[in-house]
Amino acid sequence: MDILPDIPAELIKQRIRSLQIAMKAEQIDAFLLTQNVDLYYLSGSMQNGYLFVPSTGEPTFYVRRSVSRARQETVVQVAELGAFRLFGETLAQNYPYLFVKGSELRIAADLDVLPAQLYIKLSELLGKAGRCELIDGSAIIRTLRMIKAPWEVSRIEAAAEVVAEALNEALDELKEGISELEWMARVEYELRMRGHIGLMRMRGYNQEITTGMVISGAAAAIPSYFDGPAGGLGLGASSPQSVSRSIIKRNEPILIDIGCCVDGYVIDQTRTAVIGELSETLQHAYEVSEAVIGAAERLMVPGTLCSKLYEDALARCAAAQLSDHFMGFGADQAKFLGHGIGLEIDEWPVLARGFQTPLAAGMVIAVEPKFTFPGQGVVGIENSYFISEQGAKALTKTKAELIVLP
Repeated sequence: MDILPDIPAELIKQRIRSLQIAMKAEQIDAFLLTQNVDLYYLSGSMQNGYLFVPSTGEPTFYVRRSVSRARQETVVQVAELGAFRLFGETLAQNYPYLFVKGSELRIAADLDVLPAQLYIKLSELLGKAGRCELIDGSAIIRTLRMIKAPWEVSRIEAAAEVVAEALNEALDELKEGISELEWMARVEYELRMRGHIGLMRMRGYNQEITTGMVISGAAAAIPSYFDGPAGGLGLGASSPQSVSRSIIKRNEPILIDIGCCVDGYVIDQTRTAVIGELSETLQHAYEVSEAVIGAAERLMVPGTLCSKLYEDALARCAAAQLSDHFMGFGADQAKFLGHGIGLEIDEWPVLARGFQTPLAAGMVIAVEPKFTFPGQGVVGIENSYFISEQGAKALTKTKAELIVLP
């Protein structure tokens, strides 16, 4: 059975060229990619192995398993990894123009996600092949991935279509008396039937997410380890976020923060629903979240600093006397307005203080102003946007408004 590659071959070649240009600018001799998502981004395959990219010349994907499948999935040269203890020597044999006796190589790796034990082992193996310094190249990879090619944007849009259709189908069963868990299972069924791979990848250490979260009433405002404005009660200490067995009631906010992953690419969106009506306090906060995201849309043009978007949101929340509730509550407030999305849900850039990166055409960013009220719940909205030369275009397909159910 032939396996068709997901990523177009020319796009893979273009990404490798871009990486090599960045490497030369930083005086890096080679790059060693180890993490699944980085492997997929630069090879089109997620088989178990290591992608070695020299600053000049052809890269090689050294695969432990499955070599045959990797050869079907990628246009990059594939070789069997062989004995791992000989990996450094294998590289020296295959790239003799790099491993010249007496010279010192600067080899970058995705150290932000590389386990310490593996880092030590790779340093040891490379040291056997020559004088090598293993340095952190994660910022180079994350910066390259900030700018999406049209094909990538099309995959994110496809994921957005799936979410919109699935949510529309599942809303018929969002009724008083159903549990968060029951209704989330319905949403996940609709997503899976439309091609969602079943998970949404995150880069952050010890951060994980399935398909998002559906959390209602007071349960939504319970803080958690998850780095976001809403945690959720979850199903226990082993899964302390997202849906719980809490029963959905009338006149309480229901935060529907869901996404999906199609061909590796994710969409992220949030809508607030209510069966009946929100309290005056929550209704006001929801309206402010709409105003904040509307202002962000207007500011999201190439050249605007990411930090400016966050600072503008803070000013608007202060004017509405909602600063204490913005993106969480008390010590558990998240310190950002939005984040890049793509192959992972927590990509660069981040709309936060200190992130001085200017917006650029090709970025895809999720903006999520939300307000947390302990004992009452969480309200807010989230859209994912593509940044073009003309400004921000919403990729999210679900209508951006409060969902009021009878």
